[in-house]
Amino acid sequence: MPRPPGADVPPRCEVPHFAPVRVRGGLLHPGRLARHRRRAVAVGLAVTAAALVAAGPRDTDRSRGHPGGPASARASSSPAGDRPVRTRRAAEKVTAPVRIADAAAVRLLRPGDRVDVIAAGETATGGGARVVARGARVTEVPEPPEGAGDGGALVVLSVPRSTAAGLVGASATARLAVTLW
Repeated sequence: MPRPPGADVPPRCEVPHFAPVRVRGGLLHPGRLARHRRRAVAVGLAVTAAALVAAGPRDTDRSRGHPGGPASARASSSPAGDRPVRTRRAAEKVTAPVRIADAAAVRLLRPGDRVDVIAAGETATGGGARVVARGARVTEVPEPPEGAGDGGALVVLSVPRSTAAGLVGASATARLAVTLW
């Protein structure tokens, strides 16, 4: 015979009294969430730095742009003797002697100074001034020879190869001046 609904429910028992349950770390407050993110980012950066150090170049593997490795040792040895052969790249710096129109301005220069070289066109033809070389490093300031007139003074600059060609062309057609950085 079928039983009435609810007859198979166990009898009531009393639940003992207990203090409320408090869950730690339930909802994260904005400050706590930001602190955890900062820690995660810091740990990630530390792991990345350690991986980069571990995977960095070794003494035996200098082919990653470091001079002195096996590849550059073969390229720099010369069969003519123990003088190494220098390979030049297009963007490599070259030294260029330049005659500056104002000899007094050249006397202010010292090796290691950085200068801009400006070509001033002839005022009769309406030519303006233009910058020929920016940030050229002064490598040498030779002493003028005895009895030199007011033909300017020589200065040796270290510039990229393409800029050196522009300096030579400008010195043939214009008076050159320098501005010290």
